[in-house]
Amino acid sequence: MNEEVELKLELPRDAVEAFERSALIPGEGDRAELNAIYFDTPGSALRALGYSLRIRRSGGKRIQTVKADHGESGGGLFARGEWEMPVKDDQPVIDTRTPLPSALGDAADLIAPAFHVDVERRTWMVEEQGARAEMVLDKGVVRAGDREAPVCEIELELKEGEASALFALARRIEAAAPVRLGIEAKSERGYRLLGAAPASFKAEPVTLKPGSSPQEAFRTIARACLRHYRLNENLLLDHYDPQALHQARVAVRRLRAALTLFKPILPDQNAVRFQDELRWLARELGEARDLDVLIDSIAPGPLHDRIEAARQQAHADILKMLESRRVRGLMIDFAEWLTLNAAPSGGGESAKAFAAERLRHFYRWVVKHGRDMAELDDEHRHAVRKKAKKLRYASEFFASLFSESRKDRKRHADFIKALEALQDRLGALNDMASMAGLLAKHGVEAGEQAVEPAGKDKKKLIKAAAKAHDKLADARPFWS
Repeated sequence: MNEEVELKLELPRDAVEAFERSALIPGEGDRAELNAIYFDTPGSALRALGYSLRIRRSGGKRIQTVKADHGESGGGLFARGEWEMPVKDDQPVIDTRTPLPSALGDAADLIAPAFHVDVERRTWMVEEQGARAEMVLDKGVVRAGDREAPVCEIELELKEGEASALFALARRIEAAAPVRLGIEAKSERGYRLLGAAPASFKAEPVTLKPGSSPQEAFRTIARACLRHYRLNENLLLDHYDPQALHQARVAVRRLRAALTLFKPILPDQNAVRFQDELRWLARELGEARDLDVLIDSIAPGPLHDRIEAARQQAHADILKMLESRRVRGLMIDFAEWLTLNAAPSGGGESAKAFAAERLRHFYRWVVKHGRDMAELDDEHRHAVRKKAKKLRYASEFFASLFSESRKDRKRHADFIKALEALQDRLGALNDMASMAGLLAKHGVEAGEQAVEPAGKDKKKLIKAAAKAHDKLADARPFWS
């Protein structure tokens, strides 16, 4: 088995010429037409196990490749196990030279073509900071039945030297063409074509390895958040969808929560810089999200038309912002920091012990500061809401560390249910408190038109929030 380390960058089709004409290109390089068939079972058992299987044809040669995701993908840098062998035709060879027979068992007999990837590839060998890397430009298409998706990406594969060289090379490429951090393998795009087109992507479960360190846990969690954001960002760049924007904003909030949770082991000043940049990004996304929510509570008429006009402008501003070098560079910068410098190893504490301490800290804060809900003002209830949200994200991040038995999983589910109830009620109160300010920001004078969330009486909501807080305070923490 070999292990490949590569960095993916997504390149807009209209920027290919700028890249190919840049000083980065050391001559013509090699050109090839690559046609690949990806295989799986009807129920996508290979994908579920974290493997991909393809046969790629180039000229008269066919190479079968099995790749295994080690769980480190998602933040731009891919580290995967890889098994290659020549084959004589388009029938995969499932034998002990790969891990597939033991992984699939009897299901190996069900392997069949799932989708095709056809690309034109240009390849160059480049040197950067004493390292050697293969730089590849792929242009083509992924096809599954009558559906297809374009491919236009640059892959930087480390052949010799340190991974830092890949990011240095990526920065030089970004200066020549508007590339974006890549987070999807071609196989993932193909699998997506087999199902319904998504309007948005929710956060995927985070699985932390037993016995992992807090530093390893942070990297895994942050990569998952980065992937969550980039998946939804790509949807927004294709076409604006309120749900994709909402999930992109959630992803940024989750990433900020991870930085806060792991602050004790993040001494690097870059952590402060990224927190500031992510706060800015969340605020920009939040303004458009507020208008997406507000428009549904306003009856048709002049006010509705005014808010809708502001909403459409906000959508345009969001797309312009996402295309900016500031946002594109932020994601590449974060991936580099996460890979090379974030959370240096140290100490013997386990991720589980660290998680329990941090969960306990946030839980005690919410219980203490959420008491006497009716006596709190809007600002203090909002503070409790934000801390409860961080507790929710932490509970999701660390769930796999406390799920050894069915009893453990039930305790976690019960705790999340109680936390969700508190969040929902505090969220409704926050929406009510911020409504007037949001309307005033868009030129709506007091008394012009009352806009209240339907059926949400403030006193009843406060009473419901107090009840939800009491249930959370009485809930048994799943980490103890």
